[in-house]
Amino acid sequence: MNPLIALHNSLFRWLETLMEPWFLPTLARFTFAATLLIYFWNSALLKLGDGILGIVQPSVGAYAQIFPKKMEAVTYDITQLGWFEWAVVVAGTWAEFILPALIVLGLFTRLSAIGMIGFVVVQSLTDLYGHGGIEHPETIGAWFDRLPDGAILDQRLFWITVLAILVVKGAGPLSLDRLWLERRDAQM
Repeated sequence: MNPLIALHNSLFRWLETLMEPWFLPTLARFTFAATLLIYFWNSALLKLGDGILGIVQPSVGAYAQIFPKKMEAVTYDITQLGWFEWAVVVAGTWAEFILPALIVLGLFTRLSAIGMIGFVVVQSLTDLYGHGGIEHPETIGAWFDRLPDGAILDQRLFWITVLAILVVKGAGPLSLDRLWLERRDAQM
């Protein structure tokens, strides 16, 4: 039995040494790009207003997505909302474009991943309490059950796990962060 354990240990020690510096961060960024990049960009596109100033004049739908109960209370008249709501909607829209792009490029990856984790938490709370998801247990899902497809608890835990890998490990070797560090180190 000892030779089998020794073989197991040496094989996986070799595999860990081979893959440790690059595999998890690269896989996490690939997974984010393959599954969430277009999701967030499409969501941001829906929030843009008309014309070239749409990036600073969000659509009514943007306000309805982010402040659903307030919008209902003012019968979807955004002129009744203040600068705070405008700033939150514009910042949220920009975040949905900028943070995913930075993660895919591997630039300011750790900060971008922290920002995306915060974004996902706020998005989830808005879905639960603003859009009434809390009233639909099938949407929320549950951890430690036999169904892995709850849109809030199950799926978003996977999203946050991918992002947490990037917070802890950084972007990996195939990133602008790495190029920036190498260039800085060469100048010193």
